[in-house]
Amino acid sequence: MPEPGKTKFQIDLRRYLREEEEDRDLTRLICEIADASKYIINAIRTGDLGVAGTSNLYGEEQLALDVLSDRIIRKRLVNSGVVANMLSEETPDIIPVDPHGKYSVAFDPLDGSSLVDVNLAVGTIVSIYEGGDLLQPGRNQVAALYILYGPRTTLVLSTGSGVHEFAMNQLMEYTLVNENLRMAPNCTIYSPGGQRNKYTPGTEKFVRYMEDKGAKLRYSGGLVPDINQVLLKGKGIFLYPHLEGAPDGKLRLLFELNPMAYLIEQAGGAASNGRQRILDLMPEGIDQRAPVFIGCQEDVARAEAFIREEESLSSAFAG
Repeated sequence: MPEPGKTKFQIDLRRYLREEEEDRDLTRLICEIADASKYIINAIRTGDLGVAGTSNLYGEEQLALDVLSDRIIRKRLVNSGVVANMLSEETPDIIPVDPHGKYSVAFDPLDGSSLVDVNLAVGTIVSIYEGGDLLQPGRNQVAALYILYGPRTTLVLSTGSGVHEFAMNQLMEYTLVNENLRMAPNCTIYSPGGQRNKYTPGTEKFVRYMEDKGAKLRYSGGLVPDINQVLLKGKGIFLYPHLEGAPDGKLRLLFELNPMAYLIEQAGGAASNGRQRILDLMPEGIDQRAPVFIGCQEDVARAEAFIREEESLSSAFAG
């Protein structure tokens, strides 16, 4: 129960997790990640926006903020005392922490960091598994969260019992502002990533369908703010599809798609690679990418149907 004189929506993150009787070690881990975000916010506000002179495992040039955010989160994960292994988008290998640790964590420390210099929203994305194995289907996650550094700093979390939003207050504490976020069956907004002239016929047909039904295009170029809009509005879909010349799309399964798919499904939505559920994909390596259609259930299913139809037609003509 809330403290005397407090409503439920003034409860801080740690107390909320305790009152929901979450595992004590998982609560500690989530709160360490929340604490890390306070230092990342300061780095975004005051830090170096230049390049670090290094590249991540995808060959992408790292920014100084990427490297600093990675170090901040890694330090907090080690400090938690409950982490077996961790994997950052900024590092080439899984990093062992404690063989007796209860959880393993995959994270993107500062997704969309290239947007900071033009003052657009960015975020941190985190995926948590029990045990030491990070190369398993996303359906096995025990928790997922993202932190959005925008006009407000918010943390959106699921531990398998719905999706909840916490906002950072003036004391830099996260307090509950939205409980049990839910997705509607159909979309009124859509966020299409990728170069449209490289869309395959099924994806192009789906986007034309969204236009014809009057859905509004809302795309910032940042995964965290775009997914946040889809989730908070409850009537949206985000897509970064397979493209001609890039059949696996752009987004990373372990660091971006699995945690976002977990959150959206917990809110009653769906996430697909155009052919099957994202959370059923078995990772073949830490650098695996996949296309994604994520948001309202009926429109994700419609995207899959258009893709199947066009691929069937293509196969028939090829035959």
